Amino acid sequence: MKNLLLYTILFASLSSPAQVGKSFPTLKGVTLNEKKIVIPDDCKGKFTIICLAYSKRAEEALHSWMDPMYNKFVAKTGLMDDAYDVNLYFVPMFTGIHQPSENMARKQLQEGTGKEFYGNIICYHGSIHPYKEELNFDEKEFPYFFILDTTGKIVYTTKGFFSDKKMEDISDKIE
Repeated sequence: MKNLLLYTILFASLSSPAQVGKSFPTLKGVTLNEKKIVIPDDCKGKFTIICLAYSKRAEEALHSWMDPMYNKFVAKTGLMDDAYDVNLYFVPMFTGIHQPSENMARKQLQEGTGKEFYGNIICYHGSIHPYKEELNFDEKEFPYFFILDTTGKIVYTTKGFFSDKKMEDISDKIE
């Protein structure tokens, strides 16, 4: 019985994201429609959903989220979606040797993305290390999602492919 309790406590401590409750680190970027954004400063006053992806391998998982997130939180096409007033940003991160290719990738993003998404895609270039350390992400094949409260503190995190359960958890955190 003691071992079961010990394993339960250990598992709970390993599965709870260490970054929940912390302020999101400052991230500067430019949207596809050329607007400069500083997260979390420009997001205060609203809940904010941020998706970070820093490798080509995360692209398929990231695409699984784009339409459902945009439709629910920006276009508000669902039954009770008008209740949401959030910022939503997808952030491809151009880091390390990929920084010089940002302009070409940005152009490809603009050509392959509907203009309605332009204000929701922020291109970041710079070092990945501060974000990997502060946000505890290290699996390149997944996009990482962070829900910020109105003050810029992280209240929820998830990663990977879209699922109805993850979307429900996100919705619950911002209601």
